[in-house]
Amino acid sequence: MTMLTHARGSFERAPYSSERQHPAGRGAAKARATTIRGFLAGVLTILAAGTAVAAIMALKIAIYLPRFIHH
Repeated sequence: MTMLTHARGSFERAPYSSERQHPAGRGAAKARATTIRGFLAGVLTILAAGTAVAAIMALKIAIYLPRFIHH
């Protein structure tokens, strides 16, 4: 029975415990989060550029449309 018990205290986890997170798993999670943040930043940039183009077009239409209607 002594071979099955740990030499450490009863409240310490064993170094091979399945509850411990593997350091490589944390690195992969950080890399995935960085990739997602980069993707979302790109999407936000594209949406901002599209909004700016649409606003410029709407402004030009609002300026030039009355000239075509009256003539």
